Amino acid sequence: MPETAVILNATAIQRALTRIAHEIAERNEANAEVALVGIPTGGDHLAARLATILAGIWGHAVPTGILDTTMHRDDLDSRAAPTVYPTEIPFDVTGKTIVLVDDVLFSGRTTRAALDALNDFGRPRRIQLAVLIDRGHRDLPIKADFVGKNVPTSLLERINVLFKEEGGADVVYLEKL
Repeated sequence: MPETAVILNATAIQRALTRIAHEIAERNEANAEVALVGIPTGGDHLAARLATILAGIWGHAVPTGILDTTMHRDDLDSRAAPTVYPTEIPFDVTGKTIVLVDDVLFSGRTTRAALDALNDFGRPRRIQLAVLIDRGHRDLPIKADFVGKNVPTSLLERINVLFKEEGGADVVYLEKL
């Protein structure tokens, strides 16, 4: 049985999201042009939570969408039956600052796929990346602009993120395989 350790509990996740939201607000003075786009699974929940926090900071609703990256992945042919999630971007991305939101940044391949997928919807003025966990081991030259927690890992470890929106508790585990 794999050994697990709690990296973030619900309180720590909320604290990290509040800090990320304030960093997004500080870096983006033209806040009416900012929109959040979450990457399933996980980033979509985080984007919705960040939008709520940012609405409190800025005093207005922040457009939020969901972007599936499945069909833009470079490892699509190695997956037997990929799970495709709905993409819902109910606003024009052209000219906006888009903050891509994901739960874990690892190799960078999901982020690259998200950049490709986002281009199908227009040309943002700027794209920023917010992640709850950055675990290192990049295959591509991608760096998050906003990070909840850096967790250096070995390749024999896995990060598991659970959300209350999925029927569980908010918790991030480090699992040694």
